[in-house]
Amino acid sequence: QVQLVESGGDSVQAGGSLRLSCTASGVTYNRYFLGWFRQAPGKEREEVASFYVGVASVYYSASVKGRFTISQDKDTLYLQMNSLKPEDTAVYYCAATKEIVWTGAAAPPDFLFPHWGQGTQVTVSS
Repeated sequence: QVQLVESGGDSVQAGGSLRLSCTASGVTYNRYFLGWFRQAPGKEREEVASFYVGVASVYYSASVKGRFTISQDKDTLYLQMNSLKPEDTAVYYCAATKEIVWTGAAAPPDFLFPHWGQGTQVTVSS
């Protein structure tokens, strides 16, 4: 059974940095995606960044490209967030797909991610 546990959420001032972590356990796939999603109150869930494990491709949403960096080290997925803005305020979730062969130019949509963590709150104040 796949389990994902996020940590690292906090309250910071605009312009600050945070690093989120997601520890994955029970994963037996060879090629799959680990992704970071976020959801702010009253807004739709947004796919922020994704890492194609086994291929090492990365994808970013336009809203975070150049400010956020996704990386993986063994069983942990990271999201380094720099130059944070108030609009980055949201609950951030880690998610994983099942085994998948993916050749799309963009990251897989969220309905292909069956495994989700509980979320970690990021609050950016101006």
